[in-house]
Parts: sequence; C-alpha cells; structure tokens
Amino acid sequence: MLQRLRSLDFIPPKEAGVSPLLVKGLTVAYHRRPVLWDVSWTAPQQGLVAVVGPNGAGKSTFLKAVLGLVPPLAGTVEVFGRPLARQRRLVGYVPQRESVDWDFPVSALDVVAMGRYRMIGWGRRVSKAHRQAALHALDRVGMADFANRQIGQLSGGQQQRVFLARALAQEARLYFMDEPLAGVDAATERAVLDVLRDLDSQGRTVVCVHHDLQTVADVFDHVLMLNVKVVASGPTREVLTDANLRATYGHRASDAPLLP
Repeated sequence: MLQRLRSLDFIPPKEAGVSPLLVKGLTVAYHRRPVLWDVSWTAPQQGLVAVVGPNGAGKSTFLKAVLGLVPPLAGTVEVFGRPLARQRRLVGYVPQRESVDWDFPVSALDVVAMGRYRMIGWGRRVSKAHRQAALHALDRVGMADFANRQIGQLSGGQQQRVFLARALAQEARLYFMDEPLAGVDAATERAVLDVLRDLDSQGRTVVCVHHDLQTVADVFDHVLMLNVKVVASGPTREVLTDANLRATYGHRASDAPLLP
C-alpha cells in the first residue's frame, strides 16, 4: 500500500478573515435568457458546501462561471481575496463525467498528472516526483492498480475516481465538484465521501453540486440553494427548511427579465 497522499498533509496558512470564494452580482445568460441572475455569495472559511436546486436552476453554470469556463454578463469573483486569474493554482475542479472526452488516448496516470501542470510548468516533462505524487492521488481513491489503463476503458465510477484524483493532485485549497456522487457505484461513493471528509478535516473548502436532498444533511455542513437566484444559504441545519425547499423547488425563478 502506498503512503498517504501528500497533498492532504500540508495546507498554506489562510489569510485571516478572507473567504475562499466571494461572488458578487454574477449574471449569466444563454440566448438572452438568464441562467444566473445577480448571484452574490460568500463561501465559508472551510467545510463541505452543497449547491442544490431543481434542474435548470443554474447549479453547474454557477461552478463554470466562477471558474471562468463560461463568460458572465456581469459580476465579479474573488478567490482568497484576489481575482481568480491570480489564484488558479489554489483551485481544483471535478467536472461532470458527461463533459469529458473519454476516447482521448491517455492513461489514468496521465490524467491525474495533468492536475500538477501548474507546478510542473507547461511544456515541461513530468518528473518522477510528480508522477509519484499522481500515483499517490490514484491510490487515495483506490485506483493505483489502474494507473496504466486507458481512461476510456474504465467504468463510469472508476473514471469519476480518476478525475477526483486529478483534483487532489492539484493540492488546492478550494475545490469545486459537479455532482461527484451522481450515478456512481458503491465503491466510488465510499471513495468520494472519504476524500470529502479528509479535505474537510484538513481545512479545505469544497463546493459540490448535489442532487440528492435526502443526503445533504448527512454529508454537507453548508448549503447554497439556487433557482436562477440565490434562495438561501448558510449552515445546512438552519437553511434546509421546508419553506426554503418550497421556494427553491416550487417553481423556476420568473422575475429575471429576458435580456435585450
């Protein structure tokens, strides 16, 4: 058995009073229809955050807009008090499986090593030390034995664990995960939950789009409830109320105007 993943052993000191993520007035539209409307939110200093809401509420778009993967019409995003462009090395991301080209001819280990490119430097060879760190990350999610397997030859749950390992290999302080528990097998669910708990215990902040309301309170410390706009946010036990659930899931937010 390989030793414990190094990326969980060290966390840079946090700036006092600075939120890992500060979003102000974020608005995103597709074909003139707002998907997010004037979203403002401050992430907790640490902990596991569930982003919940009905289909079409803008949950995945929220993650992508925060990460700069889709252009906003308005709004700003700060990561640890600075613009995202200056803090990308502190951010890890696990996308939805459906958004990945699984036919790309790379091994599981190659995919995880991609998470270390900002430390390696673009265009430089992956050193033995970085490959070993990537292998540690694969071991952390139970996938070390599949390191040389082509990514498309893995099962859906195994692919999810590889991308989780890639995020871990980044040694980030703030993680975004888009439905990491959706449609996975029991082994992958255990691996994901173990990693979430480890990251939480190490003081990281993890923001997850999550679809299963029955498990939110069991897994997550905080919740952000979205339906185009922010309906409610805060500690899960306080915010996940019947009234807020009705406001979030009862209808699609309708007061965001059609843009010119």
